[in-house]
Amino acid sequence: MFSKILIANRGEIALRIIRACRELGVRTVAVYSQADRDSLHVRLADEAICIGQAASSSSYLNIPAIISAAEITDVEAIHPGYGFLAENPHFAEICQSCKITFIGPTPENIRLMGDKMAARTSMHKAGLPIIPGSASVIRSKEEALKTAKSIGYPVIIKAASGGGGKGMRICHNDLTLVSSLMTAQAEAEANFGNPDVYIEKYIEKPRHIEVQIIGDSSGHVLQLGERDCSIQRRHQKLLEESPSSVVDNKMRKRLGEMVLKGIKSINYVSCGTIEFLLDEKTNNFYFMEMNTRIQVEHPVTEMVTGIDLIKEQLRVASGEKLKIHQDSIQIRGAAIECRINAEDPDNNFMPSPGKIETLVLPGGPNVRVDTHIYAGYEIPPQYDSLVAKLIVHGNNRQEAIRTMYRALAEFHIAPIKTTIPFHLKLMQNPLFLKGDISTHFVQDLLKEEAVERKE
Repeated sequence: MFSKILIANRGEIALRIIRACRELGVRTVAVYSQADRDSLHVRLADEAICIGQAASSSSYLNIPAIISAAEITDVEAIHPGYGFLAENPHFAEICQSCKITFIGPTPENIRLMGDKMAARTSMHKAGLPIIPGSASVIRSKEEALKTAKSIGYPVIIKAASGGGGKGMRICHNDLTLVSSLMTAQAEAEANFGNPDVYIEKYIEKPRHIEVQIIGDSSGHVLQLGERDCSIQRRHQKLLEESPSSVVDNKMRKRLGEMVLKGIKSINYVSCGTIEFLLDEKTNNFYFMEMNTRIQVEHPVTEMVTGIDLIKEQLRVASGEKLKIHQDSIQIRGAAIECRINAEDPDNNFMPSPGKIETLVLPGGPNVRVDTHIYAGYEIPPQYDSLVAKLIVHGNNRQEAIRTMYRALAEFHIAPIKTTIPFHLKLMQNPLFLKGDISTHFVQDLLKEEAVERKE
């Protein structure tokens, strides 16, 4: 195991890594921007170094500054968390060249699976079903029209690099396809530095199902069950749960076998997530993409399996072999995670940065809160709006929902606006309670509420 690592991230994930390291006897170095000088990860790490101004480009994306901090503090490894540089193959290569272990997959893994077209091709070769679509990057409107004609409308244009809904457009006819193509390419270029896009058949109202995996350098790989991430807005997840209410044991077995086949085919090392779309009309899963990092929603898997994913990720990166065997992994009960964002759900989810004057955290049995905020903390406007993750566990989904409602009712953050009221309503929604959800659930719900307000 490492003796000291640097955490190239901020907020709750930086704290999560610090806590796992402390329990493993590993010293930590926090890096921070000037805006994060008073953040908890700075206070709780063994050492802390300021690496730049508030802008991410000057701090958390500043590779020379991070590497300099790592060399000055003489760390053995760097954990990138999620976001920022976590899926940057160039950063992983620089770590290698500086003889610093990158706590994540190989640069080759990151590069392959970060290119969505290459990832589709790779997983298709491994036997995973993929959504019908273009076999290569779409360069012209003629190619786009030809692809759409062969697979049929509706179709979706997607950026070959990146995610989060950027460079993504849904098209129902030739006119919208042609007009959306250049817009999607420009958006992909602006956000990811790569204008390449591809086209897939658009599955209407699918479920977003993902599977947590981990592999070690000796070729031992594990899948730890699925998470249902269908509750999302503008392709950003708001709530995740495990297991999925729609995946039965037969489907779970088939899904697990597919995932293991896929990650073995690329010799994957470290934590990762294989994401699928489930067409409930046909019960068919389709490979969508892979995230080559720890996910925001990893706690729900930890709650139902009892496995600490960050600790396992650290062990694997240090060269240890996984001691867990696939047949020993059991999914116990149900877990739900609500993302608590500093956003106003009554005002189109507008960001709500500012100073927290009052903070009451929920507690009690089967309740976990991952957060970096405290009373007096000022939420900076420069970063993601996630301020906390509320995770609960129950013997079944219904019990987990009741526990989540109780915990949300106890959770109080003021005067900033948060998504807590939205989640409280969600826990009482009849369709959500029945598990009748899709990736369009929130969109439809917000439309209904808008109509009701007008009436």
